[in-house]
Amino acid sequence: MRTWSTPALLVLCTAGAVLLGGTALFLAALFLHSAPSNALSKQYRAELDAVVYPEFEQNWRLFAPNPLQQNVTVDARVQTIAADGTVSTREWAGLTAGDIAAVRHNPAPSHVDQNLLRRALDFYDSTHAEQQVIGPRAGLAEQYLKRVALQRLGPADRGLRLFQVQLRVGTAELAPPEWSREQVDTEPKYRELPWWPVGENDLRGLW
Repeated sequence: MRTWSTPALLVLCTAGAVLLGGTALFLAALFLHSAPSNALSKQYRAELDAVVYPEFEQNWRLFAPNPLQQNVTVDARVQTIAADGTVSTREWAGLTAGDIAAVRHNPAPSHVDQNLLRRALDFYDSTHAEQQVIGPRAGLAEQYLKRVALQRLGPADRGLRLFQVQLRVGTAELAPPEWSREQVDTEPKYRELPWWPVGENDLRGLW
């Protein structure tokens, strides 16, 4: 039987205490972040956000779950311009559909496929209301959403350059269960965003 020296035991006990303490603090931070707002979570909001975001982000709350009741999809299309000045408009491409296809049947889906597009749209909506700017970060939100869309669409064909990009957001209510008498219109309703010009800076580093 191996006998540990006193210094070795001291090091092992100290390391174990640090690991247990760190784990307890981390779990406590996750709990406070997910729990309803309280005095502690308000006082240490910045510290809690620093622990949770971005790796451990959650979109649910303890004790008061609020599941999504709508399916939201994002489509995009671009206009290209040829050397002779001819402008062509591509068909709508389903950005959300592409993300769903990448996630479905994938045992370890990418965080990018699951959340990047959705968070970019949430960021945009939080800084715009009926196409009106409502915050100082509106330009950043627009640029971010535009670059996300352009990255998913890919570069233009040879001999063409990207001229403009446009997004549309489809919202469809989830159908009620078969046993429910509730009547819900499940047809998607679309909201088109403005055409945004595409410059060299918009494309830098995307592919």
